[in-house]
Amino acid sequence: MAVDSGAPKATITGLETFPVRVNKRGNWMIVRLQTSAGVTGIGDASQSGNTSQNGVDTRMMRFLHQFFDAMKGRSIYDVEYLRAIGMPEAEKNGLPAAVAMSAIEQALWDIRGKVFGVPVYQLFGGRIQPRIRMYANINRSTDPRTPDGFAEMAGRAIDAGFDAVKLAPFDEMPRDLSNASTIEEFTVRGIACAEAVRRRIGPKNDLLIDVHSHLDLRRGLDLAKRMESLNLFWIEEVTPPVPVTNLAQINREAKMPTAGGELLLGVKGFYPYIRGEAEGAGLLCSPHGPASPVGNVAAAHVCATLPNFNILEFSYGEVPWRAELLDPPERIEKSALAMTEKPGFGVELNEKTAAKWAVQ
Repeated sequence: MAVDSGAPKATITGLETFPVRVNKRGNWMIVRLQTSAGVTGIGDASQSGNTSQNGVDTRMMRFLHQFFDAMKGRSIYDVEYLRAIGMPEAEKNGLPAAVAMSAIEQALWDIRGKVFGVPVYQLFGGRIQPRIRMYANINRSTDPRTPDGFAEMAGRAIDAGFDAVKLAPFDEMPRDLSNASTIEEFTVRGIACAEAVRRRIGPKNDLLIDVHSHLDLRRGLDLAKRMESLNLFWIEEVTPPVPVTNLAQINREAKMPTAGGELLLGVKGFYPYIRGEAEGAGLLCSPHGPASPVGNVAAAHVCATLPNFNILEFSYGEVPWRAELLDPPERIEKSALAMTEKPGFGVELNEKTAAKWAVQ
């Protein structure tokens, strides 16, 4: 005899995509799944690292439709099936496949929360973090990328209520490290930008620096030493993630905390990183996420359940209408993301805003 569990039943029936124009650093791609129960869920497929001329990542879109076609007609509870077909593609093809899979999974959790009538964080074990603190990543919005430019944008973030600011002042540094004088020139320039931001935000607010893997071990250790006086909250991705022993050595020798791992995927990807003691099992978790407000709220529901949650990334200053992309609008209170107790992620896509700023 069949047993009726009483759980709401629904299957995946449709996929909608909403490409939103942001700036030269990249656009946002919002995904919405439809179901046989009439319930929809949203997810973020932004920052896949491969943008075509029309502002939409065609590789990512191919994976998005590939995963949707595999999930169409399946239960809204088949997250593990999605992971089983998605992770091999992500490991082989990188970000375009990874963000496509992630967007569909986010939407599935949003749907689940709605059909059960609970916030998504309840499905992850319940909320234990009363506050989702965020830092303002000003790197994607600062122009000009000079000490004054970074300081001005940092000041805006502090004035808006943030108490932590991150920048990546070494992004213009060549990847080829063979010319020592050129690398030193960009190093001095980057340090000057960080110093200007520290002066602007004062000693009580937190300063985070991302190096985006531009340096080798020797130069990375030297940079950490030269930045000790800035009292950093952390220094991030000083060297490339491979070999992990370089990051581990910097973590051991640097006077400030270190962070990294933003391009790693899944348990398989993180295991060597943790084993190598670059971050260490049981230490703090600070999710990477310089994307849309949809991605931020999805990440916040996970962060709310993590005993080792530290701080969440927020891409500050890219567009003035950012908050209006959600309904109700995204709300930041004293450097923390305000979350509701509504079912699912607690927000819907504001289609009028999405249409107004759609990629054409």
